[in-house]
Amino acid sequence: MTAFAFPPAFTVKHVPAKDVTIYVRFGGSGPAVVLLHGYGETGDMWVPMAADLVRDHTVLVLDLRGLGLSSKPPGGFDKKTQAGDVAAVLDDLKIDRVTLVTHDIGNMVGYAFAALYAQRVTRFVLIDAPIPGIGPREEILKNPLLWHFRFGGPDMERLVAGRERIYLDRFWNEFSATPARFSEDARNHYAQLYAMPGAMHSGFMQFAAFDQDARDNKALLAKGKLAMPVLAIGGEKSFGTTMAEIMRFAATDVQSGVIPNSGHWIMEENPAATIAMVRAFLAR
Repeated sequence: MTAFAFPPAFTVKHVPAKDVTIYVRFGGSGPAVVLLHGYGETGDMWVPMAADLVRDHTVLVLDLRGLGLSSKPPGGFDKKTQAGDVAAVLDDLKIDRVTLVTHDIGNMVGYAFAALYAQRVTRFVLIDAPIPGIGPREEILKNPLLWHFRFGGPDMERLVAGRERIYLDRFWNEFSATPARFSEDARNHYAQLYAMPGAMHSGFMQFAAFDQDARDNKALLAKGKLAMPVLAIGGEKSFGTTMAEIMRFAATDVQSGVIPNSGHWIMEENPAATIAMVRAFLAR
């Protein structure tokens, strides 16, 4: 089995959801867990977590719209719309309630889903990325490493076309505690997926939607905080305990977790500690 091959227990399905088709790997039995990836990766980041959880859970791993092997629609990259993509997948697979485990932009989609479909979420794990409109976002945006949040303009796609690996290396290197742990095989794998027609456009549009996401999230938060148990995980060399501080603005039951010897890319830098922490939370 290659590093990005899911175990034989998993089945693949392309699930239609209005204007997009979502690529899903699913398998196992027991309580359902949905794994949502972020930028610079696809659902393939979750292979070690999925292989562990599938022993006693039903595990669903999605590629977000426009990324990985999901289809590449021209729009719909606000996170409320993408929460609808998740709901469509669950409806198609006839799954009612789930635990969410999310990373990076997956956190934002997960928050929108948890706020809009609270009755369907039993627990929520967010890993190492803030949510637009929640907590001290303006202070976070002052970090010069987050320049890409505002990278845009008519030439942005032309600037990186054919240079996807160069562009993505910036993130894999700058947000790692130890860049070498983001392997050469992983870099080539994701660079090829982001070089697919429409993929880099979709990635840019995920960020371009942040202002709308902030407005949407403030409106959702005004209706009340999340009530389900939340585990907010930060990499020791990245957001650390700040993740829990942020989520306490948005949820009433927040547990903090820090992955040691890790930056942002927790599943590459310290997968064993990440899996152990998520498993312990699922057993609460």
